[in-house]
Amino acid sequence: MTTAPELSSLSGRQTERLSLRIPATGDLPFVTELFSLPALVAHRPDPTPDTPEASAARLAKDMAHWEQHGFGRWAVLHQGRLIGFGGVTVSESFTGLNLSYHLHPSAWGQGFAGEIVQAALSAAFGQLGAAPVIGLVRPANPASAKVLQRAGFQRDSEVILHGAPTFLWTLDRIAHGASGVSAPA
Repeated sequence: MTTAPELSSLSGRQTERLSLRIPATGDLPFVTELFSLPALVAHRPDPTPDTPEASAARLAKDMAHWEQHGFGRWAVLHQGRLIGFGGVTVSESFTGLNLSYHLHPSAWGQGFAGEIVQAALSAAFGQLGAAPVIGLVRPANPASAKVLQRAGFQRDSEVILHGAPTFLWTLDRIAHGASGVSAPA
């Protein structure tokens, strides 16, 4: 993989409709609201909304990942308004970079997740030289599984994550190139 100083181009990106930037402490009110929404946390093993302290820890972890690795989950903006977070991070439990995203429910169903996934894959297989990229999706979340499937991921196996069944989806550089899915420039 590339070293952190070479990755400054990953700190900010544009897709067709989204601006992607490094998360900042000013994002905390949004993170606190986002992870307090029952619809957003419904697919977790424990669907209890985050406390404000848990949300602050979540944001701090995302910011620390950027500092440590030079990449991570972006803050996602549409028309200048923060709508969620997404990108790739170093997996603590699996081989490959872990792709994840969380969007405010008002942003669901508009194709934003697919744009985030394509930007993340472009970075992962481009500057980061990753192989493979993984996605972890609960069986009760078919919409996220569909996003990964459209991007060329294959369901690999079922694992237990945080005490609950979870599908492990994988995509390697060769399959990404062969999937016919093009990443944004």
